[in-house]
Amino acid sequence: MKKTGLFFGTFNPIHIGHLILANHMAEFTDLDQVWFVVTPKSPFKAKQTLLANTHRYQMVYEAIREYPKMSLTDIEFHLPQPNYTIDTLTRLQEQYGKEHRFALIMGEDNLKGFHKWKNYEAILEYYPLYVYPRLSKGTIPPALREHPGIHRVDAPVMEISATFIREQHGAGKNIRPLLPEGVWRYMDEMNFYR
Repeated sequence: MKKTGLFFGTFNPIHIGHLILANHMAEFTDLDQVWFVVTPKSPFKAKQTLLANTHRYQMVYEAIREYPKMSLTDIEFHLPQPNYTIDTLTRLQEQYGKEHRFALIMGEDNLKGFHKWKNYEAILEYYPLYVYPRLSKGTIPPALREHPGIHRVDAPVMEISATFIREQHGAGKNIRPLLPEGVWRYMDEMNFYR
């Protein structure tokens, strides 16, 4: 049975920081592989800069196609909205539970609000959390600080953001070094974020 880390995000766009982090999780923890879970455009949020699901999915595909320990899924595109992580985990378990043991990958900033997630206790009971450092404000609730299901990973701290990439690309700056080559080509061909 493969231990599979789930890396959720809009990936708008996916950048080298995401790849470095996913590779670190796949190579330097006990995870066998990392799946990128591309989250859909919420019908309740009017984000002008969020590309269509299919484009963001394609960019992730372009970014990871040469990394055998990385994969991606569009499972959340097919779930009722708004979607909650516990629902995605349940569906993944139903479909792939015989071959995979799932874990969640998240930044420390998400851990600070994790106690507000729907059914967070069930997530913690059945799915280990792999938490990487991320610069943020606030404190981690005491119950989560030393929880045995939470594994802190000394991964590189990446200060690259998709927001920065979109803004600077729109301003005409060269952001190409921040993107995997396939993502840059796709983004450039499609004239995204300009």
